Amino acid sequence: MTVDGTLIRTDRCRVAGPTARADGSDRRVDLWWSGKHAAHGGNVQVIAVPDGWPIWTSPVRPGREHDTTALRTHPEVLQLLAEWTDATHAVLADLGYEGERAALTTPIKKTTDAPLTDDQRTINLLHAATRAPAERGNSLLKTTFKALRRVSLCPWRIGAITAAALVLLHHVHGRTT
Repeated sequence: MTVDGTLIRTDRCRVAGPTARADGSDRRVDLWWSGKHAAHGGNVQVIAVPDGWPIWTSPVRPGREHDTTALRTHPEVLQLLAEWTDATHAVLADLGYEGERAALTTPIKKTTDAPLTDDQRTINLLHAATRAPAERGNSLLKTTFKALRRVSLCPWRIGAITAAALVLLHHVHGRTT
């Protein structure tokens, strides 16, 4: 299984977030602005089976939230993933989930003081190759449903739209897992 976050873009909406801007002004960082993607949107977490079929989507979180933070708002999911993980089963995730190594298997992060060894690079390559087909889950949802390419409604509705798209995807393809 894999866990991955995706940004569902939305029309520009200015909502002041909890963080003050670095420029010293009284303005706040926009809640829905994703600096990583340089766009407004909502962060949705997707759990997919190894062949890339999405089986769960989270309610939306503001686009400025990191993947780890967005997933931590659903502690029951992290707990279930940790219980499912054993010597035979692993839940793969990218480096965006580095703080959740108890439940998720992430690549080895390169440090500034030492490059990765050949063994560590090989482990990361195997991790990426195993996770790659499951990355398809986000793409499958966003390319199948035009409604997920840009949402013009209130951004808090993105989670409900994504959940409906997941149900429709399962119904159209007659698949449950």
